Amino acid sequence: MAIETISSNEFLNLAQHHLVLDVRSPAEFLAGHISNAQSLPLFSDHERKIVGTAYKQKSKQEAIKIGLDFFGVKMRTMVLTVEEIINSSKIKTADNSQETNQNIVLVHCWRGGMRSAAVAWLLNLYGFKVYTLIGGYKAYRNWVLKQFFVNYNFKIIGGYTGSGKTLLLNALAKENKAVIDLEAIANHKGSALGAIGQVPQPSQEMFENLLAKYLFIAKSMDENEVIFLEDESQRVGNLQIPMPVWTQMRKSKVYFFDIPFHKRLDYLNQEYGKYRQEDLINAIMRIQKRLGGLETKNAINHLIENNTKESFRILLNYYDKWYKKGAEKRENASSLIYYITAPDLDIKENLLLLKKHF
Repeated sequence: MAIETISSNEFLNLAQHHLVLDVRSPAEFLAGHISNAQSLPLFSDHERKIVGTAYKQKSKQEAIKIGLDFFGVKMRTMVLTVEEIINSSKIKTADNSQETNQNIVLVHCWRGGMRSAAVAWLLNLYGFKVYTLIGGYKAYRNWVLKQFFVNYNFKIIGGYTGSGKTLLLNALAKENKAVIDLEAIANHKGSALGAIGQVPQPSQEMFENLLAKYLFIAKSMDENEVIFLEDESQRVGNLQIPMPVWTQMRKSKVYFFDIPFHKRLDYLNQEYGKYRQEDLINAIMRIQKRLGGLETKNAINHLIENNTKESFRILLNYYDKWYKKGAEKRENASSLIYYITAPDLDIKENLLLLKKHF
């Protein structure tokens, strides 16, 4: 079987169903990678540095010789590792209906050069059907950035903090609507409390990779597919929504759920009241400049007195003002924002209310 080199679009379509092997060094992989790729480094970070230095200071041929010394002793282990990955994971089609041809593997490095060629040769020799990515991860990153300039049919779920916007997105996803949960991708729920209970945020590069993937999948399903997103500021925790995407979001229809303050406060208290007092206090301290000295002090004192509800009341008032200010800055806000009055955070009922508008 011949090794085939394919474009980013072709590679990513196959990547939805088959094993992707990233043969760059561990540090390169950690900085950012194709979302479902497995790390299979040809060189360690130290070995990569040695080969790169030889290439720059001596010659390409000398670098290849050194690289072969590192590669030769790893060949058997690499083949066994790929077999183990395949045998220990169930790689299924997008609809989970059946297992795919496990003989197919996709391989890439940084530029689609010698590293991916070497590993592709080895796996092809062993009997795998191998596809490599033209231009490597660098070409993939260019593809990622291009996805942010495509025109999308966004519909935005809005509402003050504690309105159950994420719950609505989840309900839409269960009905097979195209949904992108930016907060889930970012590992952050948006507010000062948003990092509590979450795993560390990905790098900005990785966040962009994941976002591009979901945009691509939604667009490939249907050119005019409606994509539902939650209304966000441009920053989600420490990450930035790419400006072209955020600009489109700001120009899209917003379905704003107007839910009573006390219902949202109860929900917020239920969601965050269970977390450690120390974590909650640290979160409040991060916004003390904007919250103000007195309100910060009061919010923390309420926590110390185990009165989380009164502490969250202060925070909720603060975020309501912040959200309203941001909404008013939206261009053509009066024609873009559709207000939906809802008496409670009843997701089934609120989903029905939403459907009346599209």
